[in-house]
Amino acid sequence: MSIPHFDDLRKPILMLLNDGEVWKKSEFTEPLIKHFNLTKEEASEEYESGNGLILVDRISWALSYFALTGMLHRPKRGYYKLNGLGKSFLNKSNEDINIFVKQKMAERQAEKSNQTLLTRDIQDKHPNQNTNTPQEQLYASYETIRQETYDEILDTILTKTPLSFERLVVELLQKMGYGGAVEKAGRVTQYVKDGGIDGEIYEDVLGLGRIHIQAKRYNKASAIGRPDIQSFAGALLGDNANKGVFITTSRFSADAIAYAQNLSNARIALIDGQKLAEYIYKYGLGVQVEQTISIKKLDTDYWDNMPDDTNLTKSEHTILN
Repeated sequence: MSIPHFDDLRKPILMLLNDGEVWKKSEFTEPLIKHFNLTKEEASEEYESGNGLILVDRISWALSYFALTGMLHRPKRGYYKLNGLGKSFLNKSNEDINIFVKQKMAERQAEKSNQTLLTRDIQDKHPNQNTNTPQEQLYASYETIRQETYDEILDTILTKTPLSFERLVVELLQKMGYGGAVEKAGRVTQYVKDGGIDGEIYEDVLGLGRIHIQAKRYNKASAIGRPDIQSFAGALLGDNANKGVFITTSRFSADAIAYAQNLSNARIALIDGQKLAEYIYKYGLGVQVEQTISIKKLDTDYWDNMPDDTNLTKSEHTILN
């Protein structure tokens, strides 16, 4: 039997999770090998690029889609548990599960790319119909992969200590270029009695220019309100500073954003969880390139420099073709 597509893995994965236990990602491999009667060669088959086992990668994607569509609970990175929504699909067919997942993923994609309501309606009614060009499908897949990594980044941060998060954001700002060539430009303030300042970035050798940092490791569904920004602004003034960055794994309320934008005696940049994950991804902090795909097209200059055979007769063209 050939290696199952990740769409075909969904019902078997739900059945395995029906025991009520928390499963580690790596624990799915052996049971699924037995379920699909895969040979040792099939189970160990790798991509042509050499970037990992095909079966393991497909299991990972099936689990990711389940988590993104709310059918599985992910207590921490790499661990999964069946929830109420997932249980409701145990008695349904693999095809029904696929339709639901594709509908939910289409809705997520529509929200992120600001598609029109008409386009979203078409996707909901025809989840198996793909009207995009191959290139558009490729870009859409890339966006899905990238967003999944963003989610993993935030989930991983939430498993670490608050102090680790403070060190992370200081390192990130330095990766982004703040501090320039100043040696040891960034530091985390003392964990006790830091006066509302979690870290600092020195912009020049003498330390005349400083960026103060506040880092809040909150649940992704929480919101940072105006009082938190006011408190941070007060801490800046108390330290004779006028530049700050407030970074959180959650989000900011509308009042908090408006307050930060209208400050007259200080400048505070707000970085929410989504933007934080994007920056971590963009500047390569704690992530690595897994796979590089090279897509080539004809070099028109090269081919145009070759003389066209304009002397061929119509019959000769027919024979050559």
